[in-house]
Amino acid sequence: MNIKQEKGITLTVLVTTIIVLLIIAGIGINYGRDTIQKAHLEELETNMLLIKAKAKGLVEEANTKIGLPTASDYAEKQTSVRQELYIGTAGMVKVDTAPSGIPQGDNLYEVTKETLSYWGLGDIKLEENEKYIVQLDDENAEVEEVYNTIGYNGKYSLTDIENIEI
Repeated sequence: MNIKQEKGITLTVLVTTIIVLLIIAGIGINYGRDTIQKAHLEELETNMLLIKAKAKGLVEEANTKIGLPTASDYAEKQTSVRQELYIGTAGMVKVDTAPSGIPQGDNLYEVTKETLSYWGLGDIKLEENEKYIVQLDDENAEVEEVYNTIGYNGKYSLTDIENIEI
């Protein structure tokens, strides 16, 4: 009696192959998720750095237009020039009450789509309910902080976001 030998995949080989493929897929998914998170964080940080640099230029432009602090009309001129540049020309909006996650303070300005366009940063896309807010230090011609209302893992300021390690 001749028994014909059948060739094929055994159940053990099939199960082992599936398990190996699942392990490889799991590693790939985790790596992909980490890569996406890192890319999102880097994009947010880059946008905030660009906004900070442009806002710094705006503050310096305002200080140039205002002139020396020894002028008799310095305080009056300071207010009008800053209003003209920050709100009029750049299209920023004065923030009276900061959104959740952002500390209250003076000299908070929302960077609108018009502001981004004026600064040549129109490629920065704002998600629904996302805002960039800058806190300016007019006296020292500096940008104290840049905030994002969505943030990243509970961090909203540029300083905090720069210190995140993935």
